[in-house]
Amino acid sequence: MSELKFNTPCPCGKIHELSQCKSVVGKGTIDHLSIFAKSVCANKAFLFADVNTYPVAGDKICQILNDSDVSVTTYIFPDSHTEPDEKAVGSLVMHFDNSCDMIVGLGSGVMNDLGKILANLTGKPYVIVGTAPSMDGYASASSSMAMDGVKVSLNTMCPHLVIGDTDILKTAPLHMMKSGLGDMLAKYTALCEWRISHLLNDEYYCEAVAGEVRNSLKKCTDNASGLLSKDEKSIEAVFEGLIGCGSCMEYAGCSRPASGIEHYLSHVWDMRGLEFGTNIDLHGIQCAIGSLYSVKAFEELKKVVPDKEKALEYVQNFNFDKWSDELRAFIGEGAESMIALEEKEQKYNVQKHKQRLEKIMDNWDEILRIIDEELPSYTELEAILDLIEAPKKLEDIGLNSSILPMTFKSAKDIRDKYVLPRLVWDLGIIEEFAEKLN
Repeated sequence: MSELKFNTPCPCGKIHELSQCKSVVGKGTIDHLSIFAKSVCANKAFLFADVNTYPVAGDKICQILNDSDVSVTTYIFPDSHTEPDEKAVGSLVMHFDNSCDMIVGLGSGVMNDLGKILANLTGKPYVIVGTAPSMDGYASASSSMAMDGVKVSLNTMCPHLVIGDTDILKTAPLHMMKSGLGDMLAKYTALCEWRISHLLNDEYYCEAVAGEVRNSLKKCTDNASGLLSKDEKSIEAVFEGLIGCGSCMEYAGCSRPASGIEHYLSHVWDMRGLEFGTNIDLHGIQCAIGSLYSVKAFEELKKVVPDKEKALEYVQNFNFDKWSDELRAFIGEGAESMIALEEKEQKYNVQKHKQRLEKIMDNWDEILRIIDEELPSYTELEAILDLIEAPKKLEDIGLNSSILPMTFKSAKDIRDKYVLPRLVWDLGIIEEFAEKLN
């Protein structure tokens, strides 16, 4: 396995730069706010949170900064659930005090995504004080947002400092802790699909980065059993694993090390929630469920014997206009940008399909080998979710499993990323394949 090295040529072809993001994790680490404020010569900090996170440590942050001769301006999002969308970004930007020379976010996923956008826009040093080990985006340089009804990943900037004070983290609801581990379980399928796309499409891949992700994932799963009792060592290990995986996205310069089909299934459920008001759960909870369905799908794929003529016939008869109408009915307004993406990407182009199919046929044994190397069995993954008493199917989060086949088929259109539904579309079996996932 390649070792990840910095500021020197990597076998992958990149020179990985050491992240500007630092992290401190452990008991009492919130006091590092004072050290950081002095290091950037801050005089005035802009603290933002929401009505759920401010009571956890908002007053404590103000006290620490005031004791360091740093004044504080605060903004608290008024809703109990803040949507990561244009409205939230606009609200944060409009309440930002331009005289502030430091930004402090208090929260987890949504708050941090918003904070990274604000820091990117203003160029101010940014610290996130984590309130839950709930997702892997703390140290990443991107923000997961809803824009025009579609889930998108925006290039922003990573925080300068991530603070994971276990005295704060252990107060998080158990559901959020389960979400953090669920987000990490997504790395199994993410790495598997990354390697497959590298094989079939010559997509950039770095084994050293992938190795770091595997290490972070192992750190999380090895310590999963202590989450239900809110054991501080387990919380610390999981939080460090989440930070490590977030950093790997920055090292790779893409989201491939951390997300794949399981995230896209979750994005579809999010988009339907925005459009039709259906239930939406925490990102990591949905990714865990998506991971379990994805591993099941990969196990089905291992039973497939590729049929070249069947694949060519299916793609020749594929009707993009008909499929676009199905997308609109299932996704709503957000489908329009997914449909428009095809004009640029041309993934349904018959000639491009023929080229991919040849590679699939030539490399089928290697694809199966990658699956075996990267993925746990369905039973093994299910056991991890049982260990933390996490939801395992759509009905557990208030959705109907009847939407699963269409969710799977829709997931291939969300981004220009080669994921499992694209592979089975290339094989001409996506229709019957999707029906087997229930």
